[in-house]
Amino acid sequence: MSTPTALVVGAGIAGLAMARALSLRGTRVTVLERHERAVGASIRNFGMVWPIGVRNGVLYERALRSRAAWLELATAAGLWHDPAGSLHVAHAQDEWDVLGQYYAANQGLRPLRLLNAVQAKALSPALVTEGLRGALHGGDELVVDPRQALPQLAGYLQARHQVQFAWATPVTGVETGRVWSGNRRFDADEVYLCNGAEFEQLFPQVHAAAPLTRCKLQMLRLVAQPDGFRMGPALCGGLSLIHYPGFAEVADIAPLRERCRHEYAGLLENGIHVMASQNGAGEIAVGDSHAYAHTHDPFDQHAINARILAYLARFARFPDMRLEQTWHGIYPRLTNEQSEWVVEVLPGVVLVNALGGGGLGMTLAFGLAEDIVAGRLRPQPAPV
Repeated sequence: MSTPTALVVGAGIAGLAMARALSLRGTRVTVLERHERAVGASIRNFGMVWPIGVRNGVLYERALRSRAAWLELATAAGLWHDPAGSLHVAHAQDEWDVLGQYYAANQGLRPLRLLNAVQAKALSPALVTEGLRGALHGGDELVVDPRQALPQLAGYLQARHQVQFAWATPVTGVETGRVWSGNRRFDADEVYLCNGAEFEQLFPQVHAAAPLTRCKLQMLRLVAQPDGFRMGPALCGGLSLIHYPGFAEVADIAPLRERCRHEYAGLLENGIHVMASQNGAGEIAVGDSHAYAHTHDPFDQHAINARILAYLARFARFPDMRLEQTWHGIYPRLTNEQSEWVVEVLPGVVLVNALGGGGLGMTLAFGLAEDIVAGRLRPQPAPV
């Protein structure tokens, strides 16, 4: 009996996760990537594996399986990672109320600790102590460096699982069992399209009827911190309690939302909630904003970055606040309540995109790929 084969289009985190899951099943995999390396949203993020950002149930279980895969790969492939968890900080009573309600509702479901101000400061020396009421520490979250992790993962999959990579190979046509790059033809039993924000380039008629748009986010990176300073867990301010749906699911966020609507109208208008994570080199990623449209302005707004940094200073300060880099990323976003876009467009040809509804690829990709390959998640029919 011949070995089954598969083609994966796209070498971002979704494509690499599909390649891993298929390889573990015993499939011979080839990944086709239009660029010479991954350059999209999969490397333009915090590197946060973020189970606390998803609702309880299927998505949380999927996030935990993705976390387990990251830890396994970190050991096997030598990836830098920091499993220090997350710290949601409260300087206002309404923030503290939401954290308390979330903690109470998730007892026995998630590894959480509700910390007073002294305990929180002991966990993160970066916290602003003036007015600090406390913080919620989540034990599930971990940080990787996406700029390093993505190429290292590709190299590991090639060396350990014999995944083949065709870099600088733009896909121009797809049929059942066949993919074209200009005049080059690749044959396989299955095809998975994981081309992220470039989704419209293949099967534009399907995507024209799809509930998809694009999200543009702006981010910043602070210089490597002096004297080996480590911030501890990844940090979040109060606006993140509004941004992530898991908090509204179990807590009354209306008072917090109403206060922020008056105090931080400019931030909410730009979809800003502020988080920070630190990589192995000591650099600190800070962000981000969210703007939704099919076509985005290619130029970043300095005013948005300034607002991000101003809000950061309300709950965290670092020894060296100098900027090293600024950038933006663009990822696909679902406009309905679906948690992923997994669609069979032709027999044996499946689109995989918008993980977690969009923006949660690092958190969900490995678990989602396992679900698809194991048949626990069946592709939807293509919209007409």
